[in-house]
Amino acid sequence: MYALILAGGKGERLRPFTDDRPKPMVPVNGMPILEHQIRWLNSYGVDHFVLLCGYLHHVIQEYFGDGSRWGVAIEYCVEETPLGRGGAFKQGFTRIPKSEPFVIGTNGDNLNTQDLRPFLEAHQGTGALVTVMLTQLRSPYGIAQIEEDHRISGFQEKPLLPYWLNAGVYAISAACFNRFPDQGDHEDTTFPALAEEGKLYAFRSTAYWRAVDTVKDLTEATREFAGIGGQ
Repeated sequence: MYALILAGGKGERLRPFTDDRPKPMVPVNGMPILEHQIRWLNSYGVDHFVLLCGYLHHVIQEYFGDGSRWGVAIEYCVEETPLGRGGAFKQGFTRIPKSEPFVIGTNGDNLNTQDLRPFLEAHQGTGALVTVMLTQLRSPYGIAQIEEDHRISGFQEKPLLPYWLNAGVYAISAACFNRFPDQGDHEDTTFPALAEEGKLYAFRSTAYWRAVDTVKDLTEATREFAGIGGQ
């Protein structure tokens, strides 16, 4: 099984940690985020990886090599000019054998513990061209509980909200590869078009998920991931 991982982010909000490395190479508990992802995906049968690189790509290549250290095969698709996330995926699709019915695509700056088996079963069972893993939005702030008479009866600290956001993990059917833009973002182009056609499906995940975008995210991810047994 193949996975395409977007690994070209500059991570400007994570500086100085990204001064000398791409965003997915920032360590969480002593291991790059990208390595956490590769280990997670490999535990569910992904054994071929195409890393979609740009900024300081040599750091990734020097660390992972051909992937044999992890028992997987890794190759690299390096952007000569910025293509955007959708364009990077489209370039990466050219490395996928025609015999593969689908590929997993991910953002390389996220931590995730979702069991991939029900996710992939859902994708194959619906006939979707793309299945998007969603995670429930958690408030970054405490929320006041207000009674009808305007009395505050208490507070909930960072509760889960009744909204679901894109977790940056996709199952993408081969029939959809040519629907991605040559340059630009798939979330602005491909996904809205698929949604209108009824070919974009959701998988709600309640597993641990964390996007590492800021220094605060990195600090919290380090604590949280250690708490759930992450390396």
